[in-house]
Amino acid sequence: MRASLSRLLPPTLARDLPASFVVFLVAMPLCMGIAIASGVPAERGLITGVIGGIVVGFLAGAPLQVSGPAAGLAVIVFEFVRTHGIDALGPVLVLAGAIQLLAGALRVGGWFRAISPAVVHGMLAGIGVLIVLAQIHVLTDALPKASGVDNLVAIPAAFFNFVTGEGNRFGAILVGLATIVTMLGWEKLRPARLKLLPGALVGVVSGTLVAVIGDLAVKRVEVPENILSAVTLPGAGDWSRLAEPTMIVMALTLAVVASAESLLSAAAVDRMHDGPRTQYNRELGAQGVGNVLCGLAGGLPMTGVIVRSSANVQAGAATRASTILHGSWILAFLLILPMVLKLVPTAALAGILVVTGWRLVSPAHALHLHARYGLATAAIWLVTLVMVVATDLLTGVLIGLALSLVQAVPHLLKGRLKIEGGAAETLQGGTLRAVPELRLSGSATFLQLPHLNEALERTPEGTPVRLAAQDLHHVDHTCLEMIQEWAARRAKTGARVEVVGGGGGLRNSLAMAAHAAPKD
Repeated sequence: MRASLSRLLPPTLARDLPASFVVFLVAMPLCMGIAIASGVPAERGLITGVIGGIVVGFLAGAPLQVSGPAAGLAVIVFEFVRTHGIDALGPVLVLAGAIQLLAGALRVGGWFRAISPAVVHGMLAGIGVLIVLAQIHVLTDALPKASGVDNLVAIPAAFFNFVTGEGNRFGAILVGLATIVTMLGWEKLRPARLKLLPGALVGVVSGTLVAVIGDLAVKRVEVPENILSAVTLPGAGDWSRLAEPTMIVMALTLAVVASAESLLSAAAVDRMHDGPRTQYNRELGAQGVGNVLCGLAGGLPMTGVIVRSSANVQAGAATRASTILHGSWILAFLLILPMVLKLVPTAALAGILVVTGWRLVSPAHALHLHARYGLATAAIWLVTLVMVVATDLLTGVLIGLALSLVQAVPHLLKGRLKIEGGAAETLQGGTLRAVPELRLSGSATFLQLPHLNEALERTPEGTPVRLAAQDLHHVDHTCLEMIQEWAARRAKTGARVEVVGGGGGLRNSLAMAAHAAPKD
């Protein structure tokens, strides 16, 4: 398909056009499912998908990243809407977006990368557990409870309440299971020529067909005939509530979590392609604009989302045009074919989110943290996860950050990280050549990550670089992962990273991160 398009269209558009359609197919069920998981009508998630594609896609500092409603924020929004009402969400979201805009203008985007990956992945894992626990109830056409613990306790009753409960609960479970099985089966067994057809879409179609063919009386998605009627500006009374401390705390929480998720997703997308690198402060500002507009239009909070972004890259997108076009397809579908969405059972969307939530938990990542960085780092992941589920997201993240700080303090007492630039001679092809050298001393922890990142990015492109670690006492997993990303980008240009000096274990860790052989 791409080859035939290339004869008719400019080269980049021949790649972006089919990629945009793939992302559109991935985004549609996720936008609706995340909205329902957030306790709001499905069209609000679709509004966010349109704004994230067209507006944020145009402004983004990460051209191939796709923005839209995120499963990671569904739990926060659900609790907020349940407590304060849906009308309070718009002004809070506008304030959160304004905070992101200010953060981008103050150039603090790089600092979000300094959050320990153990905390970030622990947070996402906790959110994944909460999503699974809540969507298990939606699979039976029941309403989820207020907290993760309540949802866990209520699961036995939910599955033994088929007959006495209202509606066709057995039918809803059948639809949800058909969706999950089809989605997972398709992703594992799909033919090579259909590899770009997303499993989420195939799963939703399967669940919908089960409901339609079986004439099952299950809950369906409700969307307005005219999507423009769903765009509602906040009222004067809603704006006045921004003076409440609870609203300010919520806005800060949304701004921090959405920014961290967006920028970490952008860093992951950078590892998938060889195109332009992310401009973190520009991306942060673009996310702020998007959230301000979502708040004004009645949408959901948005972030950069890794599932849609990876689909975009894998489908061959070359520029931001793919992201912009995917938002245009969503808008066109809502204007022309909104009645199709009314056939979709909510249990089918719940099935998609059960799979999505479990993938956020990702126990394999905890095993990776333990194997590579030790028990203490894996324990921070676990504690963050448990506290997010048992208390709330903000408390869990703050506890995880506090534990990361406690872990870093003993190393900081040995001396803060110092970075000195220079040149060193190395043997290349039998000839001594001068190469850039960075001499690292002290302890490299997540607190110094922006400083280390800036120094690494200043090294000349396309040339070998030496990392001298003779006086380096410690490197934590946050800095090691950042060094790995930097070295991987250099390796694609043929530039070698050489690690010299340092103790055996530390030197090997650095060399592994840099994909280089350690030198004496």
